[in-house]
Amino acid sequence: MRTAMRFDLITIFPGFFAGFFEHGVLRRAQADGLVEIATHDLRNFTHDRHRTVDDRPFGGGEGMVLKPEPLARALDSLGILPKHPCHPERSEGPASSPQRTCVILTSPQGRPFTQSIARELSQLDRMVIICGRYEGVDERINQLYCDMELSIGDYVLSGGELAAAVILDATMRLIPGVLGNEASSEFESFGSPDASITTDQQGVPRSQHGSGGLLDYPHYTRPAEFAGLRTPEVLLNGDHQQIRRWRREQQLRKTLANRPDLLDSATLTDDDRRILDDLRSSPNR
Repeated sequence: MRTAMRFDLITIFPGFFAGFFEHGVLRRAQADGLVEIATHDLRNFTHDRHRTVDDRPFGGGEGMVLKPEPLARALDSLGILPKHPCHPERSEGPASSPQRTCVILTSPQGRPFTQSIARELSQLDRMVIICGRYEGVDERINQLYCDMELSIGDYVLSGGELAAAVILDATMRLIPGVLGNEASSEFESFGSPDASITTDQQGVPRSQHGSGGLLDYPHYTRPAEFAGLRTPEVLLNGDHQQIRRWRREQQLRKTLANRPDLLDSATLTDDDRRILDDLRSSPNR
């Protein structure tokens, strides 16, 4: 049986996460022993009376930079070794670590965080997230300790706490047992492709499961009519082949409208391409 996945968050605002951990799926995952979360106040690893964690950047410029010494002490307290030649087990990132631990720095300069990265991280035993602040973190911490530098989008936040919460939540929900229905994390936007599965045990179409990263289709529930808008008739007629085709078309329509970049790497059939051609030529797409 898999042990609980542990998340350690290093931050200057540990109270930021309090409410986030106490609700929904994340609360249940902790109560069920599937996830362990600990926050670590970076100021506790300072040695001056002002508990200083930042300083001015060398070379001039605006803002302040998180100092390397408190961060190194915080990581050392968690048993994280620097990536020196005498510690080659951490020199190539999480896949090579015998403890299956990944140290992540949240940063606007990082790789874009995606569902595929969340899926990779969910296979680990432990994740340590350094929440960036101010103008950033001294780059030597990144070089010595971090396996990944991740960004959650092309914008700048006041700090890395929000990014850490997003990374934690997206990863945590992919851990086996966290969601009530294991299929919930597969049959949704950005789901991993599996063209061999088209229906579940109840015969419900799984058109999005073979998407290879497309967006999900629109969903409807009771009542059938709301505010003058009716649920599409195709979803009410019980014809699973028609439903499957409608859902696939809507999935392609939504991806074309909102994230056309995903189509470049999506797994598409000849039928998908015909649908896209029709959508592109339609003035009311």
